[in-house]
Amino acid sequence: MKKFIKQKQPSKRDSLYSASQWKLIWWKFCKHKTARISGFIVLLFLLFALFAGFLAPGDPNKTNQNLTYAPIQSVRLFKDGSLFLHVRDYNVSIEPKAMRRVYSESATDVVALGFFVKGPNYRLFGLFESNTHLFGPKNPEQQVFLLGTDRLGRDVLTRTLYGSQISLSIGLVGVLLSLCIGVVLGGISGYYGNYVDTIIQRTIEFLRSIPTIPLWMALAAALPLNWPPLRVYFFITIILSLISWTGMARVVRGRFMQLREEDFVMAASLDGASKKHIMFKHMLPAFYSHIIATITLDIPNMILAETALSFLGLGLRAPIVSWGVLLQEAQSLRVVASAPWLLIPGIAVIIAVLSLNFLGDGLRDAADPYN
Repeated sequence: MKKFIKQKQPSKRDSLYSASQWKLIWWKFCKHKTARISGFIVLLFLLFALFAGFLAPGDPNKTNQNLTYAPIQSVRLFKDGSLFLHVRDYNVSIEPKAMRRVYSESATDVVALGFFVKGPNYRLFGLFESNTHLFGPKNPEQQVFLLGTDRLGRDVLTRTLYGSQISLSIGLVGVLLSLCIGVVLGGISGYYGNYVDTIIQRTIEFLRSIPTIPLWMALAAALPLNWPPLRVYFFITIILSLISWTGMARVVRGRFMQLREEDFVMAASLDGASKKHIMFKHMLPAFYSHIIATITLDIPNMILAETALSFLGLGLRAPIVSWGVLLQEAQSLRVVASAPWLLIPGIAVIIAVLSLNFLGDGLRDAADPYN
């Protein structure tokens, strides 16, 4: 008689004991509901930035002097009892006393909308030229302004989508540069100690003692006005990186000072490994999770810094499109009162920064899965 031995299924406790650190971090992160929702929103913003040309219904630099400060157009699904995706066109009149344009919806003229329509040319990922847009007017000669227009009659929705490319990339690239500087100098400071640590820490204290906004203004004002937009973008990113590396360096220094006395570091040293190998192959991977959490919390600061500089006119300048440049249109209280949709790029900044902060909080909590 054959005997079948039923294998014992591993319990939840056994799987926790045998799981790797990264798997434990992922499990703990999945329990953080706010962080998961924020991560989804951040992913959406990244997709908006990557596919801005495809998602935007128009050209970000196309002006229309006859439709300055035009209000938001509402999308309608039905016309005459049948399904017909469209927006109503504008009726424009001049108010005699204020001598300003007054807009109303046309009862007869409509702009038919469709998906995967032809429109202005753009470069997808900066490489592939295309003129297919996710949605927009079926007639390429017409325009639609779902979030209104600015003082030059440019589409706010299109410019906000294109602005996400610059604002988010400055945050990512700037944090990457500050990460490299902070990890190298912080690691050297924490591992070698002595006079090397003293020099680096005094430099950090000096940089952190300078008021941030005047320092930004001084460095940004030093950029020549005749520089091309791409060079200004590159140097603004470097400026933000040179200022923000100090916090990362402090974190890395503290961790290196703890780890340099650990047994695995001493074993690697006795085995003849070089100091560079010990620092970057043994000590640094021991707190990758903390670095990831710190990066996620630093990106919002970079985005806010670029937005503040551009809003003050000291950062990126037109024709570059960023959220900070777009908010320059909303500097006047009178303009905001008559065209509140110009604050939409500011709403995008708030949502992106809050989502990144909540995501960073979740990653920071998940970075210590044993707590």
